[in-house]
Amino acid sequence: MPAASKKPAATKPAPRTPRKRPVAATKLFVLDTNVLMHDPTSLYRFEEHDIYVPIMTLEELDNNKKGMSEVARNARQASRMMDEIVSSSPDGIDTGIPLKLPSHDLATGKLFLQTEAINVVLPAALPTAKGDNQILAVVMYLAERHPDRPVILVSKDINMRIKARALGLAAQDYFNDKVLEDTDLLYTGTRELAVNFWDANGKGMESWKNDGHTYYRLSGPDTPNLLVNEFLFQDGDRPLEAWVKEKAGRSVVLETLTDYGHQKNNVWGITARNREQNFALNLLMNPEIDFVTLLGQAGTGKTLLTLAASLTQVLETKRYSEIIMTRVTVPVGEDIGFLPGTEEEKMAPWMGALEDNLDVLNGTTGEGGDWGRAATRDLIRSRIKIKSLNFMRGRTFINKFLIIDEAQNLTPKQMKTLITRAGPGTKVVCLGNIAQIDTPYLTEGSSGLTFAVDRFKGWPHSGHITLQRGERSRLADHAAEVL
Repeated sequence: MPAASKKPAATKPAPRTPRKRPVAATKLFVLDTNVLMHDPTSLYRFEEHDIYVPIMTLEELDNNKKGMSEVARNARQASRMMDEIVSSSPDGIDTGIPLKLPSHDLATGKLFLQTEAINVVLPAALPTAKGDNQILAVVMYLAERHPDRPVILVSKDINMRIKARALGLAAQDYFNDKVLEDTDLLYTGTRELAVNFWDANGKGMESWKNDGHTYYRLSGPDTPNLLVNEFLFQDGDRPLEAWVKEKAGRSVVLETLTDYGHQKNNVWGITARNREQNFALNLLMNPEIDFVTLLGQAGTGKTLLTLAASLTQVLETKRYSEIIMTRVTVPVGEDIGFLPGTEEEKMAPWMGALEDNLDVLNGTTGEGGDWGRAATRDLIRSRIKIKSLNFMRGRTFINKFLIIDEAQNLTPKQMKTLITRAGPGTKVVCLGNIAQIDTPYLTEGSSGLTFAVDRFKGWPHSGHITLQRGERSRLADHAAEVL
């Protein structure tokens, strides 16, 4: 019998050394002047990455610092912030200035300032005398000097980004101020209820009536997604239009709406022609709502509804003392130059929309003949003040109805400046169409109006409606669709 063969002794596998992951190199962002003039705090918005400011950017900031415009204020603010950062570093600026301390831990990268003359041969088609091309030369130099590190130009100027990419350089827009990438995701203020909504969420529902409104308290799987002051509607045999008045965890209280489509509830002779206009009038006429945003294309009735609601509450119910109307003075075509007269007279050419809507509203005030209409117009005009945005800083409006027209042309910073003018008893209404932005460097995603809609949603004293249907004329509706 052959001897049993010995099994080889089991050997322990050698311990595996953990593989070190390659550390991703932090990026170096080169800032164009328009980024700092758009948002001076952009110096602190790049987290762990480093930022580089070319000498030409400082020159252009210096050239734009004079004046009282928003751009000039931002240029001065950016210069002050850079001075604060440089002063915080006792060492030289050649090795970069840490941003951790001056930014209060918002950014952990470094700020580099151009400290040497850079000579890079640009293509003959790009004249070096131009500031943009000198900044591109700096980006080319840094890309050659740091081949192992991403060097990216950040600019709000589309042509500057195209030129950079044509030279083989990385370039991108400044995204930090964008509220939404896709404006289709913007909060509309309305929600259609599913057919089975009441079956799914109506268990243990309470219902009661008060002051002509019906209230429903319910909780279920769909209620946590609802926002305060969001409008709900359901078509069918028993149509419903209501809005969310309270929310606590999964429990919500819905309140049925006042029907402003009925002639008995008309507002200065105006009735709602569609569902969204009815929602808008419920917001505009409610004293508990301090801030209203109305979005919609041309002819949806934004200005008419707001003026009708403001005149009713100033002249009839005396809830507010007067109407203040303002708008951004950005021309669609060529500017018309300096204008004579007072602040109101200078603003008059921009307020054609106000005059057009007053003509409509003045025709609904009853049979008073020409004398009656003239007297009514004088009374209305005495209660409407037209103000310029340029003189808003430092003011406080008490017990006023403040209308901000064409608000899509405001930056988020300008929007904050305007809304914070509101004192006790003041209602602020922002109107606009984010498809018609006339300001350079603003997009649908970075407009102050988009910013306000997104930040205020769900606050108990604010409301928003996106008006869908044009009611101006069949010609205007067709033009909005096909042109």
